[in-house]
Amino acid sequence: MAHEIDDAERAARAAHLKERIYLTFAALAVVITLSSHGHATAGQSATTLIVTVLGTLLAVFTADLVSHLVVHGRLFTRAELRHAVGSSFGALSTVVLPFIFLGVAALDVWSTEAALRASAIALLASLIVIGWVAVRRIPLTWFQRLIALGAEAALGLAVIGLQVLAHG
Repeated sequence: MAHEIDDAERAARAAHLKERIYLTFAALAVVITLSSHGHATAGQSATTLIVTVLGTLLAVFTADLVSHLVVHGRLFTRAELRHAVGSSFGALSTVVLPFIFLGVAALDVWSTEAALRASAIALLASLIVIGWVAVRRIPLTWFQRLIALGAEAALGLAVIGLQVLAHG
């Protein structure tokens, strides 16, 4: 088992994971919506996804700023600002594969539909990996970890189901 971490480190890790989960769910919803319409090009899909990603990141950063103001009664220090920016914008790593897939589709190697389908699978897998990172260092039995990861995967599938239902 890994060494014990203090509350500050635990909170920092939770913030990094939280932003990645938000961004992944937002990207998953957009990818599913785009794939259900069937008319978007790779370029249009990438543009829609980047606008959503940047909007989500700015919203998360704004929420961090406002909540910090409420809790601490002051703006970020330089170190806190670095942490908030790194935490929010570090989440971009979770959406790299969809942009690569859409780039491949733009080169006519794949269809846009195949790129969007692969993106949805990659984002769902990303949610499971994020969940694993979240539970791997806390004292849970293998069964409790399985339940936590299964619940996260089920929520990802629920997002897919709701988007298909809404746009199908």
